[in-house]
Amino acid sequence: MSKVYTTDELIEILAAERQACLKGERLKLEVNVSGNPVIDQFIRTEGLQKFTAYQDFKAAIHNYQQEYQVSGIVWREMTVRGKTLRYPEVDTQLIALASDLEIIKSAKDAILNFWDEVTAQMDLYLSFNNSKQYQKITTSDVERISQRTEWASLWKWENPNFLEMILQMGWGKPEEASYKRGRPQSGSEFIHAVNPGNQPIG
Repeated sequence: MSKVYTTDELIEILAAERQACLKGERLKLEVNVSGNPVIDQFIRTEGLQKFTAYQDFKAAIHNYQQEYQVSGIVWREMTVRGKTLRYPEVDTQLIALASDLEIIKSAKDAILNFWDEVTAQMDLYLSFNNSKQYQKITTSDVERISQRTEWASLWKWENPNFLEMILQMGWGKPEEASYKRGRPQSGSEFIHAVNPGNQPIG
């Protein structure tokens, strides 16, 4: 049997292909913007051709993952206020296998415990309308959301004068959970924590 690519190798392959598509080295030439030749002659289709070429390649990688059972999980490490957490998440360009879902579900409690520790005394906001608007919430709201979600992930924006923690709590497939694409089977909520007096930016 030929060599099976690893998760890290698939991430590198996708990054290289994405750059090739952005540079116009890969185009899906049969793509039209509207399907109406009269309209399409007035619209630049190259951007759509680049995007579609990459989406097709990414779908092929996802099929490869399924066929050879190559995990989509990468391990992250985050340090905030002297506390460090190592946790799994599904890479944004890959898909989660069934076994990956079990791994990220099992990490949810550790992620939420870390969140509780490092965001104590911070203001909490729930984002909606694809993260453009925020509603202030409480820790009990976060608890309610956590009870109806299956997995969690973290991000942070930090500089010497600012810290924002973002907790994503989701259900279903992570690759379908963002931007409300996969609802109701998959989805997620984003909670932002900032120091009192600050507003979320992420």
